[in-house]
Amino acid sequence: METIRVVQTRIETAARASGRDGVSVQLVAVSKNQPDDKIDAALRAGLRVFGENRVQEAQKRWGRHHAEGRRALYPDMSLHLIGPLQTNKVRDAVALFDVIETVDRPKLAQALATEMQAQKRSLPCFIQVNTGDEAQKSGCSVADVPDLLQFCRDLGLNVTGLMCIPPVDVDPAPHFQLLRDLSGRCGLSNLSMGMSADFETAIAYGATHVRVGSALFGAR
Repeated sequence: METIRVVQTRIETAARASGRDGVSVQLVAVSKNQPDDKIDAALRAGLRVFGENRVQEAQKRWGRHHAEGRRALYPDMSLHLIGPLQTNKVRDAVALFDVIETVDRPKLAQALATEMQAQKRSLPCFIQVNTGDEAQKSGCSVADVPDLLQFCRDLGLNVTGLMCIPPVDVDPAPHFQLLRDLSGRCGLSNLSMGMSADFETAIAYGATHVRVGSALFGAR
C-alpha cells in the first residue's frame, strides 16, 4: 500500500524535525469501520498495530477464538482500544485487546483491574484526557488526572501514558502541549495524540503514538 509508505515517511520526517528518531513514534492504524480487504492489505504490507473503537466490531475482525483468524496469522500484531469502554464490555476488552487507551474514570479502572487479575493479563493502559472539557466527549478532566492516575496505580494498573482527542475545528497544538506538560508532571512517558489531519503537529509536541485512519485507508 503506497499510503502506508507515505504516512511512515511523514512520521519519520516530523520526528527528525523535532530531534527524534522515527522509530520513537508508533503508528496505530485505525481500522474501525474499514473493509476487511483494506485491513488484510495493510497486514500484508507490514502494519502490525491497529486501533479499534468498539469491542463488538473488533471481536468480529480480530477475535482470538478464530483458529484461522488474523490474530493467528499475524501473532506479532497488537490491538489498541481507542474508543470509549463501558464496564459491561470490560471482560471482552481485556480478553481481546493488548492496550487500553481510554481509561477515564475510577469505576472503569476498578473493573479493568479486577478483570485483568481474573484473566491473568496485565495490559498497558493510557488515561484519556478531555483536554477541551467537552461534555459530549469521553475523558477525564485535566484537574482529575493526578487523582485518577494514583487510583489506577493503587489498583496495580500499568498506566504508561496519556491520550487525548482535541476538539474539532480548533488548533490542536495547545491541546497537545497541555497533554505533554501533564504527562511530564505525572511521570508518564507515552503520549497517544494526533490523527490523520494533525499527527505531524502531535509529533512536534512529543507524541509517541499517532492514531491514523483515513490517511492510510481513505474515508470510511
